[in-house]
Amino acid sequence: MRFFRRSKEVLRRLFNITKMETEDLEPSDLLCYITEDLQLRYQSTKDVAQQSQIFQDFLRRWEGDTALDVLRKQKYEFGKDLDWFNVSHHLTLEGLRGKLVILDFFTYCCINCMHILPELNSLEKLYPIERGLVVVGVHSPKFENEKDAVNILAAAQRYNIEHPIVNDPTMSLWRNIGVRCWPTLVVLSPSGAPLLMLMGEGHGIFLERFTEQALRFFSQKQELKEFSLPLRPSVDLLPASKLKFPAKIARSEEGRFAVADAGNHRIIVFNIEGDVLLKIGSGSCGLVDGHITSARFNSPQGVAFLNENTLIVADTENHAIRQVNLLTQMVETLAGTGHQGHDRSGGKEGPLQQISSPWDVAVYRTRDMDMSFHLDEQNVPEKTIILISMAGTHQIWGYFPEAMIWWKFRKFEPRTCVSLIGNGMEENRNNSYPQNAAFAQPSGLAMGKDFLFIADSESSSIRKASMLDGKVLAVVGGDRNPQNLFAYGDEDGKQFSAKLQHPLGVCFNHTNGKVYVADTYNHKIKVINVENNVIETCKYVQDDGATIQNFNEPASLCFDNSGRYLLISDTNNHQLLRVNVETNTTTQFLLKFPQNAAEDESDGLLRSGLELFKRLPLTKSKQLKLSVSISLDDKLKFTNEAPQKWSLNSANSALKSLNTRGSISDGKFELQLKRFDPSALNLENQALKLDLSLSLCDDKRCLMKRFSLILNDDDVDGTTEEEYEVKVHVTPNNIELV
Repeated sequence: MRFFRRSKEVLRRLFNITKMETEDLEPSDLLCYITEDLQLRYQSTKDVAQQSQIFQDFLRRWEGDTALDVLRKQKYEFGKDLDWFNVSHHLTLEGLRGKLVILDFFTYCCINCMHILPELNSLEKLYPIERGLVVVGVHSPKFENEKDAVNILAAAQRYNIEHPIVNDPTMSLWRNIGVRCWPTLVVLSPSGAPLLMLMGEGHGIFLERFTEQALRFFSQKQELKEFSLPLRPSVDLLPASKLKFPAKIARSEEGRFAVADAGNHRIIVFNIEGDVLLKIGSGSCGLVDGHITSARFNSPQGVAFLNENTLIVADTENHAIRQVNLLTQMVETLAGTGHQGHDRSGGKEGPLQQISSPWDVAVYRTRDMDMSFHLDEQNVPEKTIILISMAGTHQIWGYFPEAMIWWKFRKFEPRTCVSLIGNGMEENRNNSYPQNAAFAQPSGLAMGKDFLFIADSESSSIRKASMLDGKVLAVVGGDRNPQNLFAYGDEDGKQFSAKLQHPLGVCFNHTNGKVYVADTYNHKIKVINVENNVIETCKYVQDDGATIQNFNEPASLCFDNSGRYLLISDTNNHQLLRVNVETNTTTQFLLKFPQNAAEDESDGLLRSGLELFKRLPLTKSKQLKLSVSISLDDKLKFTNEAPQKWSLNSANSALKSLNTRGSISDGKFELQLKRFDPSALNLENQALKLDLSLSLCDDKRCLMKRFSLILNDDDVDGTTEEEYEVKVHVTPNNIELV
């Protein structure tokens, strides 16, 4: 999304600003100025104690400086008669006085808005409502489709948002505060006045540390109030279904299919009769390699068959590309570290290369341009490239299983993940040079002869890239102005005169040479004649021959081998549909799952294996030094340069650490816990949760291992020590305490 830039000169004179000068400023401008100045001060030191002091100085200055009166006088309120989600009745900002409130201005199509949801979720776990923090999502829609309350409910369920959400279809609060981009976080003091305005993503650690200091500051001033909210998570309202928000569908050469069952964090492989052949993934959220019954995914969106026995998965919210061997039934991570990256070039070996929200994958095969080892130029073997729609950085990337030379004799090393097309700017810019083109959240891919067709969702367009030289061309939708990302609608026609609304899926029919589009926010399927770039709406009826078939945000489509039947992910209806394109009739495509009680219990077994429990005297310790050491099986080693991370979740414990996350060095890290809230002794749950993420490798492959260390309170009487060591041993197939 878009961000505005402010004058450095104005920023430099910020803390010399007079009260008279502030009266000439818009409150939102002043709020942005003091926020950016605070961030610059915070970034000037890595010392946690100094950062805490900077926050405390800021809060005292914010409360006492008369030049900031204009901010302290600001009081906002939600509009009346708005739709609310995750609560049993509507909230008011006046009713939230006494809490530190974070307003998350988002629109549910925005990939940047999706990126901050895990950060907000982590923050809410660290500082729940009883400690004084309330997060409210303020949905401020970009597209017409996003104004519909039913669609917002589906988005809340899809992304597992549990904090209160209000739908503000006219963006009234957005305008009253002066918000200018998605996403924006506005922090309100317990009095309801604005403290900070954070634009864009990437503020997670800053916001976490600021929240800690702000809650401490306002608690000491006795401005925090104890009250709860009428929470009622909307995720509980999901209908019972074998599928939950199904995403991309792919077909193998021999006619097997795979669908990304995104809401259930798994992949389903099935045949044309609907018989489920494999369930890949335990069904629980996470990033775990291994056997398909214990492997974990996180909202996978894209799938593609590399060959009959190998499936590639765009594991979107894990920011990873995964590979499934359908013969051995093993899952491994090809690219991505499990953490969102911001690199727009790439080039590292897959497991070391951080990537950002891969949304779809496609397979392309071409001859290696390195002719030095081939005497017969007519029989040069083809090599494979896995193409990736990298929605988070607005680019097309490639993963290269083998070394090869491709466009303009550029050399690609084996197992590297590299940016191929797009400069990372969020635009609808076509160009003859691939690195000068730009996309806006590319979300769907389809190979058609020598062109890659791309559903560019935020520009509401379908585009194509030549696989011969990377040239990017317009097909239909969007606007001639590359910076206009609001050229959307529902109009058939030719090229730019046609209008789409946030299309997510695209499919090439090899039998007739046409491209079919899931025009997601228009709830329609459309077809493009690529000879003249004309698109028209497909008019489908149910198999009774009369009832018009309605879709609900379809995300993907895929043809069978014959090109006669089209499978559609009717995403928000949690179902697959099959269309006979000769008769234009639809039927529900039911998946027939095998009844296997042992498989249904596998997730419980997995969960116990990935959560290790240790008892320590938490309620008896004023401070506690915890040392964690991880030993590896002889076959394993820590992957060089790859991140080894830990993070602490301690929502209900009186013990807290200044550092809530960090790196694991040589399999070891230490944590100094101190008691800071004596009143928390009466809480029922004193457990601490440490989440660990390891990047490992053996002689043949790289492995991602994630598990949790649960520290429960030891209620045994007796003298307690202040230093404890926890030892963990990791093998290729097991993790255990020693």
